[in-house]
Amino acid sequence: MTTGTLKKLRSELRDHAEPNVRAQQVRVLSPADDDELLGVRVPVMRKLAQHYRELPLGDVDALLHSRVHEERFAGLLVLAEQMRSARGADRKTLVDFYLARTDCVDNWDLVDGSAHVVLGPWLLDGPLDVLDVLAGSARLWDRRIAVLATLALIRAGRFEPTFHLVLRLRRDPEPLIHKALGWMLREVGRRDEQVMVDFLDRNLAGLPRLTVRYATERLAPGQRARFVKTR
Repeated sequence: MTTGTLKKLRSELRDHAEPNVRAQQVRVLSPADDDELLGVRVPVMRKLAQHYRELPLGDVDALLHSRVHEERFAGLLVLAEQMRSARGADRKTLVDFYLARTDCVDNWDLVDGSAHVVLGPWLLDGPLDVLDVLAGSARLWDRRIAVLATLALIRAGRFEPTFHLVLRLRRDPEPLIHKALGWMLREVGRRDEQVMVDFLDRNLAGLPRLTVRYATERLAPGQRARFVKTR
């Protein structure tokens, strides 16, 4: 049953649709044939998620199972808003809800907008074995969720889970995983450049070219060349 609040959110999403934004989305997201794009900007969706942060999980579930891309994104952003204030058992409920619906998180923007703010906070105090479960999935997006979720740990000064996934997924066939690994290494470097450089020195030979290029983007040109020229 669709609630009035859910209907209002869906209506507001359509009110903010922009044809030029939709055209750009089609180019960068390469959506599936049955994925409907409205053309709503991410900052707009974030504001709507804040306004609808009290949306019941039944309505969030309806959003996540929608074929409208922005509805799925809005549902994930609502989950993130709820995760910010949740504690204890409520936090676990939200994480379990998210993990049971990762099949709805089916493009890179949905992963990147949700993994570190829904699953990530749980990792700060909870078990990390979920990362290996996701990293072992046949689904590309599950594996990317695992990598991006470690951003919350990186921001807390915990780098080893990221390093672990880089080594585990370094032979992954998907460039989107190689890029994600490099991005997270770069985030490590933003906080402790020497730790990131030391990791690259130890493991450079086995890392994908894309991973190394993404990881070293912020290094001084001379230092970056030391890693990139060998790739």
